Amino acid sequence: MRRNKTENIGELLRQYLRQAGLETPLNETRMAAAWPEVMGQAIARYTRDVFVRNQVLHVYLKSPALKANLMMSREALVRRLNEYVGAHVIQSIVFH
Repeated sequence: MRRNKTENIGELLRQYLRQAGLETPLNETRMAAAWPEVMGQAIARYTRDVFVRNQVLHVYLKSPALKANLMMSREALVRRLNEYVGAHVIQSIVFH
């Protein structure tokens, strides 16, 4: 038996998540989990907490020197993280 109308399971899941209102929370969770992978273990070691609220990534750092260094490349980090997740999840980053 052949099926004429086949659809990609990934696309079906995305449609369901979007209709159920779960796409944004899922992407925000993926964004927070992506921080150590994108930044590497050296920077992740100095990170205490990472979360997304209102399209802003909040990152709590243990090192003031690292905070100053990352603040200079904030826009590039936003682009890299959004590309890694595959969606426009954040507009800015706040370092605490």
